[in-house]
Amino acid sequence: MLETYNAGRVWFQTFKMVDMATHPANEAPADVHGDELLDDTLGLLHRKALTILKRIRDGALDPETGHKVGPSYPISKAASLVGRTASAIREAERDGRLPPRDRTASGHRVQYTLEELDHMRAVFGTRPWRAPGDVPAIISVSNFKGGVGKSTLALHLAQHFAVRGYRVLFIDCDSQASSTMMFGYRPDVDLGEDDTLYGHFHNPELLGVRSIIRKTHFYGLDLIPANLKLYNLEYEIAGYLAQNQSFDIIDLIAQAIDTVVDDYDVVVMDPPPALGMVSMAVLQAANAMVIPAPPSVIDFASTVSFIDMARTTMRQLEQLGGRVKPAYNFIRLVGSRVDESKSMHREILSMMRQVFGGSMISSVLKVSAEIDNASSRMKTVYELERPVTSHEVHNRCVRFLNDVCHDIEMDVLRTWESRAHKID
Repeated sequence: MLETYNAGRVWFQTFKMVDMATHPANEAPADVHGDELLDDTLGLLHRKALTILKRIRDGALDPETGHKVGPSYPISKAASLVGRTASAIREAERDGRLPPRDRTASGHRVQYTLEELDHMRAVFGTRPWRAPGDVPAIISVSNFKGGVGKSTLALHLAQHFAVRGYRVLFIDCDSQASSTMMFGYRPDVDLGEDDTLYGHFHNPELLGVRSIIRKTHFYGLDLIPANLKLYNLEYEIAGYLAQNQSFDIIDLIAQAIDTVVDDYDVVVMDPPPALGMVSMAVLQAANAMVIPAPPSVIDFASTVSFIDMARTTMRQLEQLGGRVKPAYNFIRLVGSRVDESKSMHREILSMMRQVFGGSMISSVLKVSAEIDNASSRMKTVYELERPVTSHEVHNRCVRFLNDVCHDIEMDVLRTWESRAHKID
């Protein structure tokens, strides 16, 4: 298998050799000093940018532990998330089913972590895990246009499931690695090529995908991270296809997920904002798709093109590769980056609902300063200890995020035989 994956590397090296032959090294560039100046300037900018990223990342870390810290909840919110009353939790603490609660210096109960909520659910029998016969949801949050809220939706969706007690795996398939950064990593400093899917593809027997799965500060939410090296897969998969005339390599992400998916209820994938080789592999691995679509003319047109290209690509893979087209349990569009104060957004959103009907969820992902402010602190809205803007703006933002994620959660539960009959 290692030789198979290295075929793409050979092709990429050949490409570079051809480029060198076209521009021989013994031919002096027109402006050597200009090239050196450009290299020095870009190198300086890169080092300064890394310094800024480190400052932002360090600001998101707990000063005592040096790590990101997951959310915690007062007893009223904990009770709601666990599916019991606050008095039931207090009673369980009194009779020893749950450990006694510590108090702060001011006499308040110490808040409950996600790990403690999971223990409560185990005690009360309220874990929402799928039954063994239910198929895990493998969701691709996809669109080939950047700036549509793809990673924002993918991150909050994964955290929503984790907060509610599901076992979640988040797979960052985008070489820009913005989602990986939100988990507290500087992708191209803290992670090597063997820490991402890139390393797994080249050494599947040696590494195994399980070895690159990382626990995160969100209990119940695991991560397969990404960094810039992942971009090389675009060339290497293309090279493999050209050399071998085989489409087996498109199944690599699906095969990787298959080896670990029994440990999870939900897998959320964040693919690149382009319909390239890696995105095709993501689409092949998924059994559900969520498409964020802002209600602007340009973004709507781009989303229409994405839907058509995804359909055409899957059909071509089926015809050329003799493969089975992936079966999606659901495909949902989500109005994203919606500004309802703009009449054009309202009009296009109304049109989208008429055109897409039940394929579009009723809730929308609105523009909010709280999302932007949280991102600037390398956090999601669900991670904020307190509002950055105002309580009103924060609460409104949490409500629409919860509504969108809840609608998608209901779609997942409808695919589980053990739960479908309980959904309205």
